[in-house]
Amino acid sequence: MSDTLLQKTPLHALHLELGAKMVPFAGYDMPVSYPEGILAEHRHCRESAALFDVSHMGQVRLSGDDAAAALESLVPVDVAGLAPGRQRYAFFTNAAGGILDDLMITRRETDFLVIVNAGCKDADIRHLQTNIAHRCSVQPLPERALLALQGPKAAEAIGRLAPELRSLVFMTGAFCRIAGIECFATRSGYTGEDGYEISVPAEQAVALAKALLALPEVKPAGLGARDTLRLEAGLCLSGHDIDDKTTPVEAGLTWAIQKVRRAGGARHGGYPGAAAIDKQLAAGPACKRVGLVGLERVPVREGAIVVDAQGHKLGRVTSGTLAPSVGKPIAMAYLAANHALPNHEVYAEVRGKRQPMRVSPLPFAPHRYHRG
Repeated sequence: MSDTLLQKTPLHALHLELGAKMVPFAGYDMPVSYPEGILAEHRHCRESAALFDVSHMGQVRLSGDDAAAALESLVPVDVAGLAPGRQRYAFFTNAAGGILDDLMITRRETDFLVIVNAGCKDADIRHLQTNIAHRCSVQPLPERALLALQGPKAAEAIGRLAPELRSLVFMTGAFCRIAGIECFATRSGYTGEDGYEISVPAEQAVALAKALLALPEVKPAGLGARDTLRLEAGLCLSGHDIDDKTTPVEAGLTWAIQKVRRAGGARHGGYPGAAAIDKQLAAGPACKRVGLVGLERVPVREGAIVVDAQGHKLGRVTSGTLAPSVGKPIAMAYLAANHALPNHEVYAEVRGKRQPMRVSPLPFAPHRYHRG
């Protein structure tokens, strides 16, 4: 896609001012890194607080008396039981139980805020409008931007601008004023660190970003660090680690399917692919998402084939990097279930050579969410 066709977030001019290296991503011109580089940005997020522009993500407001039940007809998670101010991870599924996209749902007093991935945004909004717009109001919010402040010092930093945000715990949200700007913030993120995602009117996004960047703990970070951070945290990237041919059971995301939505539960099934997912929950999947740690220093990238000692294909890598906080090559891959065993040794094929790797528990770096 040529630069002229790429969309720009409300912070585009600020990224250029900060010296960002821009790349096309999900139809947007996005910052991959700033002058200090991906490694420094990654480390700063793990040690202090990093500000990410995630305005390319889709924000959708669902409202009406039937909104919870309507949304439950598209996802296998408990939406009706979500209390106001609480957030939940979910995914849209297809008739075969495959994952169309993963999303975040926050229940507010009078509506739901749904955040979907940039690459699937248009398809997700169509999916909602086609399937449930006759039951509730489905309102895309393109006039809002989204910022993510992530890291162990995020709460301390933002607390000086909005003291009420310090009392939020992981996966909760509230309306607030940050530096005098009306926002909706959740204590969540996709780095494995404590932090916040902040929905803000697009025309005030630059003022908010500048107020946050003026805090001594905070530096900007781009998509490069966001990717290494989420991979160390063992978190899936939609379209890579999960897709429409991968089920939540294969992806190891069954923790997100609450008991009430499973076989025998009060609101069991009723969403696309329920029969296929129930079957896998009962019998186990044929393949599983696993973590892999390299035993040598060679990074293993997405698409690498994974084999056993005899060269038989076991699966393939869906994400991989040389992990800054772990100090080793790490990857996520789908392996045949009988090989997806802790400490099992396998080999990734990299440029015609076999690189030894060990099946490792996820996450690679411990989550540090603030649970109160």
